[in-house]
Amino acid sequence: MRALSDNMRGALLMMGSMAAFVFNDACMKVVLKDLPLFQAILLRGLATVFFMVLVSHWLGGLDFRLPRRDWFLVTLRTLADVGATYFFITALREMPIANITAILQVLPLTVTLTGAMLFGEPLGWRRLVAIMIGFAGVMIIVRPGVDGFNSYAYYALIAVAFVTVRDLCARRLSAGVSSVTIALIGATGVVIFAAIGAVGGEWEPVSGKSAALLAGATFFIIGGYLFSVMTMRLGEIGFIAPFRYTSLLWALLLGFVVFGDWPDGVTMLGIAIVVAMGAFTFYRERQIARR
Repeated sequence: MRALSDNMRGALLMMGSMAAFVFNDACMKVVLKDLPLFQAILLRGLATVFFMVLVSHWLGGLDFRLPRRDWFLVTLRTLADVGATYFFITALREMPIANITAILQVLPLTVTLTGAMLFGEPLGWRRLVAIMIGFAGVMIIVRPGVDGFNSYAYYALIAVAFVTVRDLCARRLSAGVSSVTIALIGATGVVIFAAIGAVGGEWEPVSGKSAALLAGATFFIIGGYLFSVMTMRLGEIGFIAPFRYTSLLWALLLGFVVFGDWPDGVTMLGIAIVVAMGAFTFYRERQIARR
């Protein structure tokens, strides 16, 4: 049997990472019916940090000796991670999982556009048009002012802004900075934020069902982190990156099976536009890289 190429291994890891993150989201969405927001984030965060320390010790590469410039970027990335976690989890609690996952698919477009505006990264007219069409697709998904509009979609859009800042910070870090270190610092920042939010807030007893869901969320989010780090070390990013859209398939499936949600036709149109424009952007970036 012929061995898989680096590109195919990277694509499989990307699909595994996306599946893990969506299953984590599904676990958190269910557990938030029984536990307050900050309590759920804190309990998952504590378990995540604990196991990430164990995994980083096993894999090696944990190194906090960073240059001052990188510490500034890591701090900014952690603050963005905290903001993204709060707004995303809040929106996830109130929105269909497929809808919020679809809104997040605009990230490649926002990262490309913001990178061009702030850092002068090249951006041709074709990708600019694709970005504008992609944003129109997001507005079709959100549809403000329409009956049945969920105002928590704004929380999802704010989460996109925070994740854009987080990803841009990661792109500007020195090449030698450990990915495990960055992930652990970000997870610790989320725990501190959740602990502050939980002080004086409501606490509910953790049932066996909630404990199992939190354990599942912890397992899946750590898997997502590990797979995503491994993905970046294999193959061509231009080939692998479009496989991130497999998260939508899982979100649609879990949304229907677990929560009984299915997007209407207009929302599916918006999802198709966002995915198509994101895939085109990856395609153009790959062409430019080859040149």
